[in-house]
Parts: sequence; C-alpha cells; structure tokens
Amino acid sequence: MTKKILKIGGIVIVLLVGTLFAAPYLFKDQIKAKIAQAINEKVDAKVSFADADLSLFKNFPNANVTIEKLVIINKAPFEGDTLVSLGELNLQLSIKELFKGEKETMNIDGITSKNGLINIIFNKDGLANYDIALKDDKPAADGKSKPLSLKIQNYKIEDFQFRYLDEKSKIKMVIDSLNHEGTGDFAAQKLDLDTKSTAKIVLSMDKVNYMKNVSISLDAVLGIDLKNSKYTFKKNKALINQLPIELDGFIQMVEGGQQYDLTFKTPTSSFKNFLGLIPAAYSSSLENVKTTGDFTVAGFAKGLYSDRTVPKFNIEIASNNASFQYPNLPKSVKNIVIDTKIINETGILNDTYINLDKLSFAIDQDVFNAKANIRNITENALVDAALKGTINLGNLSKAYPIKLSKPLSGILKADVTTKFDMQSVEKSQYQNINNAGTMSLSGFKYVDENGKTMTISNALVQFNPSQVHLKQFNATTGKSDLSVTGVLENFYGFMFRNQELKGNFNMTSNQLAVDDFMTTGKPSKAETDQSDSEQAKPTKKAEAMKIPAFLNCTLTAKANTVLYDNLTLKDVSGKLIVKDEKVTLQNVKSSIFGGTIGVNGAVSTKGKVPIFNMDLNLNQVDIAQSFTQLDMLKKIAPIAGIINGKINSTMKFNGNLDAMELTPDLNSLTGDLLGQLLSTTVSAQNSTLLNALGSNLKFIDISKVNLNDLKAAVTFKDGKVNVKPFDIKYKDIKATIGGTHGFDQSMNYNLKFDVPAKYLGTEANALIAKLSPADAAKLENIPINALMTGSFSSPKISTDMKGAVTNLTNQLVKQQKEKAIKQGSSALTDYINKNTKKPSDTTKTATPATNEDVKTKAADLLNGLFNKKKKPAEETKTP
Repeated sequence: MTKKILKIGGIVIVLLVGTLFAAPYLFKDQIKAKIAQAINEKVDAKVSFADADLSLFKNFPNANVTIEKLVIINKAPFEGDTLVSLGELNLQLSIKELFKGEKETMNIDGITSKNGLINIIFNKDGLANYDIALKDDKPAADGKSKPLSLKIQNYKIEDFQFRYLDEKSKIKMVIDSLNHEGTGDFAAQKLDLDTKSTAKIVLSMDKVNYMKNVSISLDAVLGIDLKNSKYTFKKNKALINQLPIELDGFIQMVEGGQQYDLTFKTPTSSFKNFLGLIPAAYSSSLENVKTTGDFTVAGFAKGLYSDRTVPKFNIEIASNNASFQYPNLPKSVKNIVIDTKIINETGILNDTYINLDKLSFAIDQDVFNAKANIRNITENALVDAALKGTINLGNLSKAYPIKLSKPLSGILKADVTTKFDMQSVEKSQYQNINNAGTMSLSGFKYVDENGKTMTISNALVQFNPSQVHLKQFNATTGKSDLSVTGVLENFYGFMFRNQELKGNFNMTSNQLAVDDFMTTGKPSKAETDQSDSEQAKPTKKAEAMKIPAFLNCTLTAKANTVLYDNLTLKDVSGKLIVKDEKVTLQNVKSSIFGGTIGVNGAVSTKGKVPIFNMDLNLNQVDIAQSFTQLDMLKKIAPIAGIINGKINSTMKFNGNLDAMELTPDLNSLTGDLLGQLLSTTVSAQNSTLLNALGSNLKFIDISKVNLNDLKAAVTFKDGKVNVKPFDIKYKDIKATIGGTHGFDQSMNYNLKFDVPAKYLGTEANALIAKLSPADAAKLENIPINALMTGSFSSPKISTDMKGAVTNLTNQLVKQQKEKAIKQGSSALTDYINKNTKKPSDTTKTATPATNEDVKTKAADLLNGLFNKKKKPAEETKTP
C-alpha cells in the first residue's frame, strides 16, 4: 500500500513538474495576445516588443511574464521620438489568472523592469509627448473585455534613465542610474507605499547648468490617496550627495497640473551639512571632521505647477562664522560665511531670482570673497557679480581632501566685477557688458595623469567692458617655453552659452617641442597599476586626437627652435587660424637642412578620418638631410646618399592623417613636386642601382654626370610616383629619363640615349679615323634604350643591343653604298678589304667584304661598349 501511494505521488509530482515546464508553451500565445490587445486598445503610438515569455519558476508559486525590448514611439507632432524603451519588463501574476477566459480580466500583482528609458517632452506649444491615450467618446460596448488589470503589491525598476525637456522654458533634466522600488496594496483606494530610490541628476535651464551628476537618494513612506491623486510624505530620509533633508507636505494631481505644498529643511544645523553637498567623488568621509558654526538649508514650495505657473518657493542657505578641519590635514578653512537665497514670489518662473549676498572664507592669511545676483532667469538672465581675494592653490589639498595625483601650487588673485545680460552675450553686444578688474596666477605648477608638468610663472588677465585681455602668460612644459598675449572676444559666450571661444593671440618661444602639447592616448599610471583581476579587463582605448570644436582663434607665432618628431626647425614664424576643428597654416617659414621651408595648408579633424593639404616651398635645402629625415620625401624621391647638393622645390600634396599621431598616411598621399637641383654631385658608389647602370652603359661615367640646374616634375597617387620625362647631358650624349616607382621601392623606368659613334670604344674610333672627315661627320648618333625594373636595392637592367647593332650596320652600309655609286664597286671593295685584312696579310690578295662582314664588325664594336672585357672563350656568346 505504501509503495502504491509513493508511486502515485511520484507520478503526480512528475505530471506537475511536466505541466510547469509545458505551461509556458501552452499559454504563450494567449499572453502575447492579451498584451498586444491591452496596448492597442489604450494608446495612439507605434508600439513593438521583441517577444513575450511565460515562466512558472522565476517567481514560484506565481507566474512571471517577461516582455523583451518594449518600445513606444510617438506619432505627430513628436513623430519618431522615443517615449518609452524597456530592455525587460516582468509582470507577476497568480497561476490561476492563466486559466481565465478570453473576455475575463487578467490581474497583475507585481511589475519589475530593467534598462529602461522614459523620455518626456513638452514642445513650444505646451503639448506633451506622453499624451498618447486614445480619444474615444463612445461608451464601452457591452461585454467588451478588459484584458489586463493592475492590482499591484510591489514594483521595482533598475538602471533607468528619465529625461525631461520643456522646449518653451528651456528646462532640461536628466535623471540617470535611477533605481526605485515600492511595496503597497494598490488594490486599496488609500495605502502607504514604502519606497526606496537612488539616482543622479543633471539640471540645466537655458544652457546654464545648475546641477551636474548630483547624487540623490530617498527612502520614504508615501501616503497615497488614489481617489484624489494625492501623495503625502510621511516617514522619509533624503540625501543630496551627503546632505540630509527632511520633507513634509504633499503633491496632488489636479486638473491642469500638480498642486504642491511642501516644506524641507536639514535635520540639524551642523556645518557638516555643507560638506555633505560636495559630491563624494571629490570628498571623503565626514566622520571625525571638526567643525564650528552652523549651516542650514530650509525652504518651501507651495502652489500650482502648470503650463503657465510654478509653485512659489523660497530656498535659504545660510552659514555664519563657521570652520572645518579634516583629520590628518594640517590646515583648516575658517571664517566661512554663506548667505544665499533662491526665491520666487509670483509663481511665474521668470520672476525667480538668486541672491548670493555673501560667500567668504579664509585659509591661513588668504581671504576670498564673492557675491552675485541673478534675475530674469528664463527670458534674459541679468548677472551682477564680484570676486575679490587670494587663494594659495597649494593650501587647498592641505585643507580639503581633494583627490589629486599630484599637488597643485600657485597663487591665484582676483579683483573682478561684471554685469551683463545673456542676450547681449549671445548677440555679442559688448556695449551692454560691463567688466572691470584683473585676475592673476603666479607660481602655478600642475602635473597631469601622464606625468607631464605645466608651470605658469606669471599669468595676468584684465577684464574690460567689451573684451578679456590676456596681458601676460609665461609658461614652461617639458622642453618647451612660451609667452602669450592676446584678446578673448566672447569669453562669456563661451562660458555661459557654449559658443565658440574667439580670440587673437601672439606667441613667442625660445624652444617649442610639439610632443609636449600632444596627448598620447596611453593609459595613465594609475590605470596601469591594477590588481591581477583588474588586468583581465579590457584596456582603455586610445583616443584619437581632435582639434577642439569650440576654438575660433588666430595665433601669430615666432619660435627660435621647434622640435617636431626627429626634426629641428630654426627661426620659425607664421600664422595659425583655428576654426571648425581645422587648423590653417599661413606663411609659416622655417630654417632647416641648411635652407628654408615655407608652408601653407590646413589640417582638419572634423571627419571620421583626419585630412590635410599642404603647399611646401623648399629653398636651398640640403638634399642629403631632407631626403633622409623626411619620410615623405624619402618615398617620393629616394636620392639621399646618391645625389649631394642643394634643391629648390615646390610641393602640393594632400591625404589622410593617422588619428592618434596626426602624421601623414603615406599610402593616401596625392600631389605633385617640381624640383631643381643645385651644385650637385653624384655618388654612384653608394647606389646599387647606379653601379648596375654604369656596368651596362660603358659610354657614361655616372659619377661625372652633371645634374646642376636639372629640373624634374613628379606626381604621386596611391603609393605610386610618376616622373615626367626629363633630359640630361653627358658631354655630347643626350639622355631622356622617365617612368614610375612605388613607395615600396619597386620601379619601372625608361632611359633613352642619343650616343655619337665616337663613344663606341677604341675600335669604333679606329674605324672612324679611316673615314674622311666628311664621311665621319655623316654618321648619325645611335639611339640606345635601357629599361630599369626590379627595385632600387635589387635592380634589373636591360638594353636593346640588337637594335643598336642594326642601326650602326645600316649606317655603315648606307655610306659605302653611296660611295660605291660615286666611285664604283671596285673602289668600295678595295676600301673595305684594306680596312678588314690583318697586317700579316698585306701580301695576300684582298677578299671582297660583304654586308655580313660589316654587321659582324659593328656587333663586335657594340659588344665592347656594353659588356665588360670578356675572356676569349666568351667572345662568341650573344650579349
């Protein structure tokens, strides 16, 4: 009996487990249909989701429906805007809900979601993109189903982003890294909802940033009255960064907006509250910090938030004669006074004003004071501010736990007043801006994360009504020193309106090393000093170099020495214009390689691949140095070490740049070069190519070729160089050279020589000596072609010997035929026999010479010309 019971029980368990596994497949289509029906009956938007799955194990004993990649896209007037995007949405419900009929309501008990985005937009007409509910004035039809019903007991969202944009008031808020959860019985009309929330907030208004990545957290019990849409703060604990705040009052949804009646304050008046405002990333634990004096934040918000109004509010931040000192730090900040108010008395947002009546503190004997007043904040903010005091930057890390890899040093002094409105800043109406005073920095030293040190010995900025003058800036970094003066034309537009930073500057330097001002993109030492587990993580990617988009300025520069890569440039001068992520070089001149170089051109990093175009003018530049140290010239014309002397050249070229180093990508080069050689000599012994050429062309001594004043033109593209044919002369031999070579040093060149017969060796000269001067003068120059292939280091030389033999033969035969016509065949035979018989045969009868004898003689002469002296056994071989 027991065995039967166990057997039956086992069967039941197997059936139950099998049912749990099978149920998702049985109900999946029903669940997807219910979800699609619920959405389509309620919203006027483009809704999609990748899939919907059912699990009976994820939240057992309840069922769990998972909706993947749910996206809601707005229709007009917000066509294409994403309203909601959820990576994952989970709905918890009782298993019995799965067995309800088609027209029965399916109750949802819990909701969780991950990786979501909620994007709320109000356009300039006050319309909201979340108003997507279908407008239907018709009464519901009898028997119409209600596919889903929310009777939530708990909900949770993880890693959400909430975006809010009001185009009319220009308010933009982003709540990032939002995590929120709550428990309560939403089936009841009134409930207490226990919530926990954390997030980071960014808030800006009309391009002015008021909060940036401010951490907030709120643990609160909210009293919810669903019937009246009223939410009351009960037990709560809020933190803004580390500043504790208590909230009392309520928010109620009413027709036309939300009604606020809230008060808030710090639970204590300790000055530690102020330190809690500072983000934890820039501070440390507040435990054991010694403080005196008080700090309080208190205020209220009361009234209607609607399309036209905001609640009236008053926020007061105050401290009087306070101080603090962190443990293990030698200095304290004392005599702290803060008196700030943010007030709106009318409910009209533009009437909000901010009064910083006083901000003052002292470190040792250095005192710093500030005050400001901002009004008319949404339409045309009016700013009136003043700064006065001294800060020893070296004392900051001694009084406050600033997280710096290297300590700062330097004395900052300020005595500045300013009064302006934002519209004048936007429109560059400098007559409406009233600035006065100076700001200076001396003895400043900063070491960045890569170990580069910047030292500013003196810097002085003078504020005038229309401009900010950089009166002095003397600095050193690495091997470089520089002195800069100039004018900033729209300092406030850059600071407050994200406009371009316009200016004109003059710079002088004794020595400027370009590497000192280039970021390497390498990880910092702190990033490389990782534990073994951290080393397994992907390394930080190097960032491509970019010309700042916000710069729109002109720099006129002079430098005695500029170090760039392996080059040393002297007496550098010129103008640089920076605009639209592009640097334009105008009339840049430098002494280098024993001559001068002039540069005009531009470099742009605006596109995905940086590009450049340049015009170079080389004057009296040493060939050996320039064609050795400049990779580009080395590839275009590999003549370094072969030709010595000077060169004048003009070059125009363009191409891509390496994104990390901003150096030319040689394979992308396109352009042309026109060069003229000056005072040159040829070192044939240093060239495998010239040695091979000299071995095949006996009639030219390569080392004695005169290249002075030679002009050559080349073009280059796709790694190939095309040399336009040019002429050279050696004695009375004319040569024409042209062809191509690659940056990989492969080559294909044609050499055409026009060679007088007298250069065909001693036997040719002996033959010509037998001719009358008139006949010798009639001999035409012999064209000889040579082809150079292979590479510069491993050349292959070939010549058209057969054609040269034929040419010489035809000339000799032609002359003799002409003489034969005039003198008769007998004279022709005697003449040829006389010049072909051997000395020992003088007593023998002469044998008439034939055309074949002439051809053989000509071939022998040319063999002697184009080949080294052969051994007797080799003389019968074909050249």
